[in-house]
Amino acid sequence: MTARRDVLLWLAAVLAIPGPLACVSEAQPRRLIKIGALTESWGPTPAIVGLRDGLQELGYRENQDFAIGVRFVQGNLAELPEAARALARQGVDVIVTSGGVHSTRAAQQATTRIPIVFLEGSDPVSAGFVKSLARPGGNTTGVTDLDLELVPKGLEIFRELVPGLRRVLLVYDATDDVAVSLRRVYHDSAQRLGLTLVERPVRTEDEARSAITAIRKSEVDGIVSPHLLSRNIPGLILEIGSKRGIPTMFEAPFYVERAGFASYGADKHEMGRQAARLVDKILKGARPADIPVEQATKFELAINLKAAKALGLTIPPSMLARADRLIQ
Repeated sequence: MTARRDVLLWLAAVLAIPGPLACVSEAQPRRLIKIGALTESWGPTPAIVGLRDGLQELGYRENQDFAIGVRFVQGNLAELPEAARALARQGVDVIVTSGGVHSTRAAQQATTRIPIVFLEGSDPVSAGFVKSLARPGGNTTGVTDLDLELVPKGLEIFRELVPGLRRVLLVYDATDDVAVSLRRVYHDSAQRLGLTLVERPVRTEDEARSAITAIRKSEVDGIVSPHLLSRNIPGLILEIGSKRGIPTMFEAPFYVERAGFASYGADKHEMGRQAARLVDKILKGARPADIPVEQATKFELAINLKAAKALGLTIPPSMLARADRLIQ
């Protein structure tokens, strides 16, 4: 188990606080500063871990100067609005959203007063979260993960890792407008790379499980996981893909650490550290409206060598040298 996974598990136990959250800023030691994290994930995400680490690097002491309480809905998007309202009712000073654009939408619907810092999301202007990257306006700012922009690169890397990659399975939530938009990006990127995208739109988790279970190795050469958590599609791909002997491509090392084949995307932990600087500015009096949105600056390629061996794949030396993380 890596050090970061140890931290993640510890946060899941300590930060998932059901009641009111209390924290104190270093600048104002007697005032309780409450940071509420909202995510559609299954617990504190690597980005939230990075936020905690970033605040500590800035001199804040956990449980003395600050504390973070996490509300997570385990992929159930319908529960996000109430989770966001619960944070607002608790009177948190800042809401940090992670795991997807739906968390940010829910937070904005819950409050126009409490500052919101998003940790992920590719195009916050088109999503309506901010007026512009330089001058967000309103009560929201954050760090974008560039997930839409990274789709072509991720597919290109997947093709380099899997010789003979021609047909790629994409299972996506047809009820999610973000997933539908992402599907179009995958389709166009696959066409440019000479790949065939085998699309399976689903509307429930059971449909997603059936679609992934039904696929055969003879039908596709690989499976790409959408950058969204709805319907637990990434989790199902992780669970079923290796059993089918089909290479899988994710957007975060979290899945590669758990037997997925490879991943490419923004470094979520680093994004959390970036967001800590934005939160620090807000705690010191800056308005989110005046804090420019930042973009992810660090990206990582992870490869699971044990999974590659089980799949009968030999990773090219150039890709081994390029990888940021090789998991044995």
